[in-house]
Amino acid sequence: MRFDGRKASRVKMDHRQPVNLMGSDGTWRRSCVLLDVSNSGAKIEVEGTLDVLQAKEFFMVLSSTGLAYRRCELVWIDGTTAGVHFITADGKKKSASAPAAAAKVSARDSAQ
Repeated sequence: MRFDGRKASRVKMDHRQPVNLMGSDGTWRRSCVLLDVSNSGAKIEVEGTLDVLQAKEFFMVLSSTGLAYRRCELVWIDGTTAGVHFITADGKKKSASAPAAAAKVSARDSAQ
């Protein structure tokens, strides 16, 4: 475990990285700035109203074409800043140890 209590190390953005949040059903969209990110979640600064973030799940759209995105769930809100967890395809929160476990399996399979 890390000194700050987080399971995954975070990468802080040196420049304002614009991203969008979009409702799972596509009915709403909010511009925001990615402040930091890890394998399991991110901290964002949201522009506009935050009321739509109370949805159970939404998408963080990382590219202008919408081809790069992450499924998210809201964890906390503090003013215009929010924290989100990334959700995997099976509906569970993304584990920080998943990439390490996948690397071990890959290494084991290639050794056989």
